[in-house]
Amino acid sequence: MSDFVIRNLEEPDIPSIVDIQIRAWQTTYKGIIDDAYLNTMNREKIIEKRKKDFKKNSYIVAELNKEVVGFCWYIDDNSFTINASSIDCEIIALYVRTDLKKKGIGTKLFQYAINEFKRKNKTKMIVWCLKDNEPSKKFYRKMGGKIAREKVVEIGEKNYVEVGFEYNIA
Repeated sequence: MSDFVIRNLEEPDIPSIVDIQIRAWQTTYKGIIDDAYLNTMNREKIIEKRKKDFKKNSYIVAELNKEVVGFCWYIDDNSFTINASSIDCEIIALYVRTDLKKKGIGTKLFQYAINEFKRKNKTKMIVWCLKDNEPSKKFYRKMGGKIAREKVVEIGEKNYVEVGFEYNIA
């Protein structure tokens, strides 16, 4: 699938990326994250949060036939990873519409972020992933990452373990 375009997120795209995120969570994390949380994700609250994030972070989208089908949110610091002075950039989120997975879209979004980091002379990136999310862990390994860290995160009112995939990108 080579007819998709990677471009910067525009504010009118935010509802589309939120819909992709919610659907991805509800399918990918079923059986991993508590169903009560997944079934009550508040679209409007998430849209408002993304509007705030959008103003201070980098987002790109994958567009197919003028429709947003995936996105990547990345930062060129380590503000989401405490006690990690060697990390200087991070992919915060990478989602592709569930019916279009395994078509190269996620790979292109990932590579775009890496190229932006290289352009900014960044050297070590991290991506966090739920420890029980085997498909995503397989993808991040395929992209060259190695699990180097673990942390506990609270989602809803429950704790979950995330693993951090580190990448040398210099």
